[in-house]
Amino acid sequence: MTSIDQSAFPIERGLARAELGLVAPLPFIGVDFWTAYELSWLDARGKPQVAIAEFTVPADSPSLVESKSLKLYLNGYAQTRMESDRALHERITRDLSRAAEADVAVTLLPVADALPLGELDGDCIDDLALEIDDYGPPNPDHLRVHEDGADEALVSHLFKSNCPVTGQPDWASVQVRYRGARIDRAGLLRYLVSYRGHQGFHEQCVERIFCDVAARCLPQELSVYARYTRRGGIDINPFRGTPGAPLPPSTRGARQ
Repeated sequence: MTSIDQSAFPIERGLARAELGLVAPLPFIGVDFWTAYELSWLDARGKPQVAIAEFTVPADSPSLVESKSLKLYLNGYAQTRMESDRALHERITRDLSRAAEADVAVTLLPVADALPLGELDGDCIDDLALEIDDYGPPNPDHLRVHEDGADEALVSHLFKSNCPVTGQPDWASVQVRYRGARIDRAGLLRYLVSYRGHQGFHEQCVERIFCDVAARCLPQELSVYARYTRRGGIDINPFRGTPGAPLPPSTRGARQ
């Protein structure tokens, strides 16, 4: 029997949130969208099956799951016979929900039903002519606002952080959507680039960005959404927003 208790490693969210001074109630709502492209198992006759799996983990779950260990867990099904697709769905839902200590939504998609391509909407700030020499640690001093107001989304594809477990780079496109005093675009880009040497899980990076922008720019509404490129056949896409912020559409970027 495949069991998440044998291979996956839950990580307590509270440890990183304590570093940011976050206490209940959290200042944001959100979810982590996971997409697993390498799920395979055997049907009752031993014939291999494949699917794309989507996991939606609530941001208020006590724990997240380290991605490498989740890959090992999913790979454990490659030679596992399942009575039906429903049985597989139920087992994965049970195991991931147990690890996250919350209800994790699981969807199994046929390969032909992969998420459609769709880039983050908003103004891309990557072409700004800047000199940058700050690559970490994350530096919120770069964040500043102008006197006029704005209701806009700003996007950068230059984001990079590093996995605290493996040290490998994590690449992402980041969208900052807000309403309030106009955020200085050059400062925002410098701030995002300052994560380049930072070690942090995807979810923790997005929460740090949300908290820094909220504290320094004081927007009336704010959401931060990152779509990370896949590693080990899995991409992780955290979303955090002020209460009432709508969830983003289910799409994947060209790099995913």
